Amino acid sequence: MSLAEIPLCVWRTRGHDFAFRGRNIRYWAAGQGEPLLLIHGFPTASWDWHYLWQPLSRRYRVIACDMLGFGDSDKPRDHDYSLIEQADLQQALLDHLQVSQPVHVLAHDYGDSVAQELLARHGESRFDMASCVFLNGGLFPETHRALFIQKLLLSPLGWLIGRIFDRCSLDRDFSRVFGPDTRPSESELDDFWSLIAAGQGHHILYRLVSYIPERLRHRERWVQAMQHGRVPMRFINGAGDPVSGRHMVERYRELVPDPDTILIPAIGRYPHIEAPNLVLRLYEEFRSGLYGLLPVAATSRVVQDSAPANHPFALSTTIQNGSC
Repeated sequence: MSLAEIPLCVWRTRGHDFAFRGRNIRYWAAGQGEPLLLIHGFPTASWDWHYLWQPLSRRYRVIACDMLGFGDSDKPRDHDYSLIEQADLQQALLDHLQVSQPVHVLAHDYGDSVAQELLARHGESRFDMASCVFLNGGLFPETHRALFIQKLLLSPLGWLIGRIFDRCSLDRDFSRVFGPDTRPSESELDDFWSLIAAGQGHHILYRLVSYIPERLRHRERWVQAMQHGRVPMRFINGAGDPVSGRHMVERYRELVPDPDTILIPAIGRYPHIEAPNLVLRLYEEFRSGLYGLLPVAATSRVVQDSAPANHPFALSTTIQNGSC
């Protein structure tokens, strides 16, 4: 089954706005059923989910926003950006939409850390989480391998690096984190850049990247929430990601009891863009398991694609049992 792309120009027309602590936040909502919160990564925005948006909205009430400092939301220049505040934002959005049911979460990259904070709040009875699926992200900061550009942004010259970061820089850095056969097209790069550069967002990249040391500060609380909580979790990972690929899955399996992990060998940091059909199938499998439609057990699997994922409409897959 092919998944239809939602062009960025169309996606933008379907958004709505709400105010969060005096800032304008752009969000999207569609469908009916159990709420499913989609949380995007760095440095992109919620358009990352566009391949999955329509099929997921046929079964769930899907909700996503461009977090503060990202995409088409406000990007204040002198703001101290925080993952904790982004978790507050997600809860404020759910309150704005009057969501009262337990919330399922599907998160990626930077969004994984926001999801970890929400998971910790669930354990503290401050958030009602029904399940959580992570895509590539720095769940364990000791295993995260920052890119050179991220290290530069964290340096005293970070403000200058952000100002000279441009579309060519994005092309170079994305080429390193996507799979070798699944790199974004020129038009996709144009769209990614449009979201990053909106409101001169590239000028605040050095502020947004403060999430890397922030992960260290909250590491124990977040990892303990994953180890001791009872929220069903799955980790779907593009193994070709040099930042949080196969090595992050190995660490997950060391630390998380009864781990449910899936590796996609030929895919990089953005599996929901590089192999959306496969990610959709793996997510639906996970959700079916929650309701007893499929058996639930700790598992480690390797999933092989038989077609390049930059042609996401023609994926066929086989699943192999194996260890990570």
